[in-house]
Amino acid sequence: MQVRIGITQSPRELELELPEDADQTEVAAAVDAAIDAGRGVLWLEDRRGRRVGVPVAQIAFVELGPDRNQRAVGFRA
Repeated sequence: MQVRIGITQSPRELELELPEDADQTEVAAAVDAAIDAGRGVLWLEDRRGRRVGVPVAQIAFVELGPDRNQRAVGFRA
Protein backbone atom coordinates (compact mmCIF):
# COMPACT_ATOMS: atom_id res chain seq x y z
CA MET A 1 0.00 0.00 0.00
CA GLN A 2 1.22 3.48 -0.86
CA VAL A 3 1.02 6.26 1.77
CA ARG A 4 1.69 9.90 0.97
CA ILE A 5 1.91 12.43 3.81
CA GLY A 6 1.98 16.18 3.29
CA ILE A 7 4.08 18.11 5.78
CA THR A 8 3.15 21.71 6.68
CA GLN A 9 5.67 24.37 5.65
CA SER A 10 7.48 21.87 3.43
CA PRO A 11 7.19 21.73 -0.36
CA ARG A 12 7.93 18.00 -0.40
CA GLU A 13 5.74 15.08 0.57
CA LEU A 14 6.73 11.92 2.39
CA GLU A 15 5.99 8.76 0.39
CA LEU A 16 6.06 5.32 1.96
CA GLU A 17 5.37 1.85 0.63
CA LEU A 18 3.83 -0.23 3.40
CA PRO A 19 3.92 -4.04 3.35
CA GLU A 20 1.47 -5.76 1.03
CA ASP A 21 -0.48 -7.15 3.98
CA ALA A 22 -1.06 -3.69 5.49
CA ASP A 23 -4.76 -2.97 5.95
CA GLN A 24 -5.88 0.45 4.70
CA THR A 25 -8.57 0.66 7.39
CA GLU A 26 -6.06 -0.03 10.17
CA VAL A 27 -3.61 2.57 8.84
CA ALA A 28 -6.40 5.15 8.58
CA ALA A 29 -7.44 4.34 12.16
CA ALA A 30 -3.84 4.81 13.37
CA VAL A 31 -3.66 8.19 11.61
CA ASP A 32 -7.02 9.24 13.09
CA ALA A 33 -5.93 8.20 16.59
CA ALA A 34 -2.65 10.13 16.31
CA ILE A 35 -4.41 13.26 15.06
CA ASP A 36 -7.12 12.98 17.74
CA ALA A 37 -4.40 12.83 20.40
CA GLY A 38 -3.26 16.21 19.09
CA ARG A 39 0.42 15.79 19.79
CA GLY A 40 3.12 13.23 19.54
CA VAL A 41 4.44 11.30 16.56
CA LEU A 42 2.73 9.11 13.97
CA TRP A 43 4.94 6.05 13.45
CA LEU A 44 4.67 3.90 10.32
CA GLU A 45 6.85 1.01 9.18
CA ASP A 46 7.63 0.62 5.48
CA ARG A 47 8.08 -2.65 3.63
CA ARG A 48 11.85 -2.61 4.25
CA GLY A 49 11.30 -2.54 8.00
CA ARG A 50 12.28 1.11 8.47
CA ARG A 51 10.23 3.07 11.00
CA VAL A 52 9.32 6.61 9.99
CA GLY A 53 7.95 9.15 12.45
CA VAL A 54 6.04 12.28 11.54
CA PRO A 55 5.15 14.90 14.16
CA VAL A 56 1.34 14.97 14.27
CA ALA A 57 1.29 18.77 14.49
CA GLN A 58 3.08 18.96 11.10
CA ILE A 59 0.71 16.68 9.13
CA ALA A 60 -1.12 18.58 6.38
CA PHE A 61 -2.76 15.55 4.70
CA VAL A 62 -2.52 11.78 4.41
CA GLU A 63 -3.30 9.92 1.20
CA LEU A 64 -3.74 6.15 1.21
CA GLY A 65 -3.86 4.17 -1.99
CA PRO A 66 -2.92 0.96 -3.75
CA ASP A 67 0.70 0.02 -4.27
CA ARG A 68 2.20 2.01 -7.11
CA ASN A 69 3.93 -1.11 -8.46
CA GLN A 70 0.67 -2.98 -8.97
CA ARG A 71 -0.24 -3.06 -12.62
CA ALA A 72 -3.76 -2.93 -13.91
CA VAL A 73 -4.72 -5.70 -16.29
CA GLY A 74 -7.36 -5.23 -18.94
CA PHE A 75 -8.84 -2.32 -20.79
CA ARG A 76 -9.61 1.08 -19.35
CA ALA A 77 -12.31 3.38 -20.59
